[in-house]
Amino acid sequence: MFLRLLWESFVRQRRRKALAGIAILLGTTAVTAMLALATTIGDRIHRELAVYGANIVVTPKADTLDVKVGGEDLKPATGGASLKESDLEKLKGIFWANNITGVSPEFTFQGEVQLTAYKDFVPVPVTGYRFRSARTPAGNALALHPWWKVQGKWPQADVTDGYEAVVGSSLATRLGVKVGENLYLKRHDGHFASLAQDPSGRPTVLFVVGVVTTGDATDGKVLMNLSDVQDFLKVPGAIDHVDVAARTRPEDAFARLDPDKLSPKQHDIWYCRPYANSIAYQIMEAIPGSRAEQVRRVEQSEGTVLSRISGLMWLVSAAALLAAGFAVSAAMATAVLERRGEIGLMRSLGASKGAIALLFYAETGLLAVAAGAVGFVAGSALAFWLGGRIFPGASAEPLLNMALLPVIVGLALGVAVAGSTPSIRAALRMDPSGVLRAGACGQGSAWRAFCGAR
Repeated sequence: MFLRLLWESFVRQRRRKALAGIAILLGTTAVTAMLALATTIGDRIHRELAVYGANIVVTPKADTLDVKVGGEDLKPATGGASLKESDLEKLKGIFWANNITGVSPEFTFQGEVQLTAYKDFVPVPVTGYRFRSARTPAGNALALHPWWKVQGKWPQADVTDGYEAVVGSSLATRLGVKVGENLYLKRHDGHFASLAQDPSGRPTVLFVVGVVTTGDATDGKVLMNLSDVQDFLKVPGAIDHVDVAARTRPEDAFARLDPDKLSPKQHDIWYCRPYANSIAYQIMEAIPGSRAEQVRRVEQSEGTVLSRISGLMWLVSAAALLAAGFAVSAAMATAVLERRGEIGLMRSLGASKGAIALLFYAETGLLAVAAGAVGFVAGSALAFWLGGRIFPGASAEPLLNMALLPVIVGLALGVAVAGSTPSIRAALRMDPSGVLRAGACGQGSAWRAFCGAR
């Protein structure tokens, strides 16, 4: 009997049910789209802001020490300190290893280049980068500097009788060097004086295979393969700077606390949150003699953009659910008003208030589950379309995130129940005899005479 009443309510009130269902459908569609975007917005923004470079830099800790005697800074220009390139493999073992999306080691020294034998040597900074990495596609300079544009090609390692290099655009203009020409490189006088010098004293040939435009100080440098720089300076496996790109949580007051001054419980919480500071802290633990710091201009920009977009998404979701709740409440109030006679008859026949409430809640629940499921599919499709329009060129995310399905259906049920509860409570407070008498008096002439006599 219960199922029959339930079925009849959907058959006889198709319009009311359709209006309520559409309201829930639209609300869950908007919420699904916002939640689906919210689950991937961090990664998408991280990829978009990758053009600003890495958000964590790692340098030798010894380079941060001041060496002063009598007020004079005696530390060499480069500090002579370095890290081991092999230690970068240890980053795979830190707690937030999966959040590290790119690693670019480098080594810089002061060199001198000469275009022809008839010109003087010009002092220039020379930086070695890992341009390609078969083991780690993201572990190279090009992955962390996608805005670099090269005319020609990137240098290759293991070239016979010299090294390949690319020249920064401003330096190429100053020297008048073009792709396909050669430069002659030697170490700057007094730089790395403790290293063994080339017995022949002849400068090394650099084959210029490209001219790079970066828009920053790199335009004034010579860029070589990291392995070639290590070979040229006779410092195998040495690096003096590492750029790290990592997916991080926006910085808050807790993130800026000193972890060494926190209680053990707070330290564990801080350590297990993907702050840039906590990832940098773990990098320093993994790489001996290193100092890791976040690049605040990148990190704070990413956190600010993410927090504002997330706030907007939550506001849209809340507004959609609130509108759906009001629509369900209005539809349910109209349905209850139309079914007063049915409610009064059931009460007169002995139906309890709980049974009547269960009937209405069952109707609302079935409607919410169906509309929520359809809204989940529609919202997922909307999120997929919006993601492609807002972040063009980004890797496509899965169309359906099934982890959101129970959440969306649960929200639909909550909104439907909350919206229908006031109307159901009002229906249960009705006096059965008064409802039946009012319904009967609206019928034929015999009932009108009876009502007049009463």
